[in-house]
Amino acid sequence: MKYKKIKAKKLYEEVAESLLDLIKQGELRPGDKLSSVEQLSESFQVSRSAVREALSALRAMGILDIRQGEGTYIKEFQADMLRLPVSTAVLMGQNDLAHLLEIRRILEAGAASAAAERRTDTDLAAMKKALAEMKAGFGNEELGEQADFAFHLAIAVASQNPLLVSLMSSVSGIMVETMRETRRLWLYSKQVTVEKLYHDHEGIYEAIEQKDSALAQKRILEHLEAVEEVLKDFIKPKA
Repeated sequence: MKYKKIKAKKLYEEVAESLLDLIKQGELRPGDKLSSVEQLSESFQVSRSAVREALSALRAMGILDIRQGEGTYIKEFQADMLRLPVSTAVLMGQNDLAHLLEIRRILEAGAASAAAERRTDTDLAAMKKALAEMKAGFGNEELGEQADFAFHLAIAVASQNPLLVSLMSSVSGIMVETMRETRRLWLYSKQVTVEKLYHDHEGIYEAIEQKDSALAQKRILEHLEAVEEVLKDFIKPKA
């Protein structure tokens, strides 16, 4: 049995996580101004340098806006943040998430349909490999997420449309980051287990293997709708 190595957290990482938790819980909202470095240092009982490092890390993630002479603010979510290589999911409200999921439905339904019509044996092998890794990753959320992403990307590749692959990478990428930032509550909750996710993906694979584009599209939409139901319980509306 392989155990994941536990990494000791640095003080600034704990401060950053605490601030992220406050944002996720709605106690700090987009547009809010943070307390000064001195006040945060006293509140967290850490050095000012640890607070500054934490703020710098959150700024690099696109979470904070540090304005010289004015203070530090929680950023508002903007649609163009999807182009960033880091997660901004923590800033999303229900409407933002709904828009993202709508794009996912449109892209993935079309990708599954096209993949069923155009897939090659190589494409099927890539999907099957991702399925095997997903099954092997039961109990290991990080591996499960990677395999899930690999499966959806393999479907896009099977569409034989490079532009679709690029779009899917962008949207699916931020969804993977979303899962990670929310501590994997959404897709790996009690309502949707990893086993259920695996069987959903297996059904999608079978439809693509059979070259049944209508069934592939139907199954991937059913899968995404089930995911959306879970997400609704973990996203709070913006005030």
